[in-house]
Amino acid sequence: MSEDLLALFRKTGALLDGHFILRSGLHSRQYFQCAILLQHTEIAAQVCGQLADKLRDFDCDTIISPALGGIIVGQEVGRSLGKRHIFVEKEDGKLVLRRSFQISPNERFIVVEDVVTRGGRVQETIDIVRSHDGTVSAVGVIVDRSGKAKPDFGCPFVSLIEMNVETLPVDNLPPDLAKIPAVKPGSK
Repeated sequence: MSEDLLALFRKTGALLDGHFILRSGLHSRQYFQCAILLQHTEIAAQVCGQLADKLRDFDCDTIISPALGGIIVGQEVGRSLGKRHIFVEKEDGKLVLRRSFQISPNERFIVVEDVVTRGGRVQETIDIVRSHDGTVSAVGVIVDRSGKAKPDFGCPFVSLIEMNVETLPVDNLPPDLAKIPAVKPGSK
């Protein structure tokens, strides 16, 4: 399945090659622009439905996702599982629960996101759930590009694609990559 999904990323132009600055600040030769893939509603329903199938056995009352990239994934996974979907969003540089969304004590959540490299936004989302006395049953993502540095979220972590995509600190770029202007295509 992951080879088919990778082919779909390439076919839709959602797997970019070049010099990219990731949200983590690391640099990479490849970038997964899930918004390009998920703009096609049939593809979004299919791909997120596959992710929902991998998450179906985890106890869950609600799906939660970090904005912006996780919103479509969360909505589609929630619809597939017949669960409510809420999201957290940036305010003053950090994720917060807004829009009168509520988290009840002991409410069980699955956190979903489009792509994870280091998992910082997923961890922020988990921390928000736990600060409201909710629990996180699992984390699900379309693309896990963390490689050997797989984050430990303290719960099961599933993905549709696992890729060990090279990420580099800005002060250790190979000469060929340093010659290419870097772009930051993700959310701000």
